[in-house]
Amino acid sequence: MKYDVLQVLGMVMLVVCAQALVRLLVDNDDRGLLDGLPGGFLPTLLAYAVLTAAGVLLTGWAHSRAKALGRR
Repeated sequence: MKYDVLQVLGMVMLVVCAQALVRLLVDNDDRGLLDGLPGGFLPTLLAYAVLTAAGVLLTGWAHSRAKALGRR
């Protein structure tokens, strides 16, 4: 059950951060959730990229753990 919850959290993080990353690339002034992050465009871009990658890794890890337990 905990791997299912982690997989859902990873997917939500992936979707939200990937959407914000694309939005930032299209409109450089719209920083979304990380609007208060100091430094401007590049740190915000890197933060969204890292959070997107973390969402992918969390989702994949949780899926593989659930599969190893015979839940998939």
